[in-house]
Amino acid sequence: MVSDQLTATRRRLLASGAAVSAAMVAGCIGGNGGPGDDGLLYTQEVNPEGDFDPIVSNDAYSAQVIHQVYDGLYEYDYDLELQPKLAAGEPEEEEDGERYIIEIVDDAEFHNGDPVTAEDVAHSFTAPVEEDTDNRPEYDFIDVDGTEAIDEHTVQIDLEHEYGPFETLTVATYVVNESVRTDDPGEYNTNPVGSGPFTFEDWTSDEFVELEAWDDYWGDPQPELESVRFEAAEDDAGRVSQILAGDTDAIATVPPEDWDQIDGEEGIDVHRTESPSYMYVAFNCNEGETTDPDVRRGIAHSFSMSEFVDANLGESATPMNAPIPPIVDELGWDFPMDEWEEQTPEYDPDEAEELLEEGLDDPDDWSPTIIVPPDDVRIALGELIASRLDELGYDAEVQSLDFATLTDTYISGDSDDYEMYILGWTGGPDPDVYLYNLFHEENAGVTQGHFYEGSDDFHDAILEARQTADQGDRRELYVDVIDEIVEELPVMAAYSEHNTIATQEYVNDMQPHPNVSYNPELVSDENNVSLDE
Repeated sequence: MVSDQLTATRRRLLASGAAVSAAMVAGCIGGNGGPGDDGLLYTQEVNPEGDFDPIVSNDAYSAQVIHQVYDGLYEYDYDLELQPKLAAGEPEEEEDGERYIIEIVDDAEFHNGDPVTAEDVAHSFTAPVEEDTDNRPEYDFIDVDGTEAIDEHTVQIDLEHEYGPFETLTVATYVVNESVRTDDPGEYNTNPVGSGPFTFEDWTSDEFVELEAWDDYWGDPQPELESVRFEAAEDDAGRVSQILAGDTDAIATVPPEDWDQIDGEEGIDVHRTESPSYMYVAFNCNEGETTDPDVRRGIAHSFSMSEFVDANLGESATPMNAPIPPIVDELGWDFPMDEWEEQTPEYDPDEAEELLEEGLDDPDDWSPTIIVPPDDVRIALGELIASRLDELGYDAEVQSLDFATLTDTYISGDSDDYEMYILGWTGGPDPDVYLYNLFHEENAGVTQGHFYEGSDDFHDAILEARQTADQGDRRELYVDVIDEIVEELPVMAAYSEHNTIATQEYVNDMQPHPNVSYNPELVSDENNVSLDE
């Protein structure tokens, strides 16, 4: 998912997997008129990068726009179960899990009037591989030559090998208009033609995106809103002030420290839902003192992660002890979460001091650098770790870096750049999206910067699990992998942050979706957002 630009874009998504804030307060952006105006103004945390072609795009904030403009072959409901959208039913498996036949509906159209065909679906699966886009790792197993339209409404998708998450992750692919896209890819990226409930109307970089309801939307239900405008306020305080002042209809990510104030404000509603997000502290296992597992364990014993989460996030997050969010585990995986919690190092300054003294090569000259994104909570976590290490006699430094700098830094493997970094990942309902992207050696220097080598079987087990269809067999492989992560601690799980939204009271039927890239979920089988007259 490798050119420099490609790698940096993937890393920006990694860095921005949850609530994001910047050091500079954004100015007021002006509301959409309040009740009686059928256009919704939605304030994101970060401006979209401006790639609105789902074959190319790989940032969460562009994805939120894409979700309104395109329909997927399948889409997640609020329980993270996949439901057919452009597909007419469930995939039909053939060739021992290396081929899938999918029928698509016969009445779907793109915004320009073109019918959605099996050719469009096949192109949507093969283009990331053929064009080597940011999203290639999610489609690397696709057999490009064998993936084709059988007829206008039947697509055959061949795999180079079995891929366990195909039916839980990959089929949730947005379908692009092949003919328009291939005619002028650059134009398509900034003026997309989808089949979703909203058409793409206007965009100014770092300012706004304008969408309009498509009167001829093929699907059901029809959108209640007339238009949607996306703007961003990257500073938490900026978004809070806008919702309180009535300058926006809805904001993404309610800061935990402001939850009670906003929740108690007359005329404003707050909503939250559990998400598949995963925040973590990663250690540089490539060079420096944190290559020693005792040093990593000593750092973990120097503070209490659960107390930090309770104090800084309260009911807005759940502490984690393994790299699988609770909402993912609940989808039938039944991992031994209690055992991993018992193995997680607890706050024990005496144990921390002993492990650090024994593990450090040069205890008298250790000044670790912790790099974090410009996010208030993750800055606070970095500062907590640094202060506890300072109490033990080590001069730790926290550097809050802008995302562009951060994404170029945390994958260097240079201990002068960092010995720890704090980031997050928002995946989906399958362990592969966390363990392969964030731990496998193929992604070292791309989506992970800990460079953990692991035991002889560690990376092979991750790869074998993604190439195995049986969930029980995959679970056994993942348990062994996570056992090693919890024991050797190349990465320390931190918390899963809930998706939250605040809305003015005249905004109806807006609930945060577990999948952050779907938010705001405006038109679905379960809700249809509208504004009071």
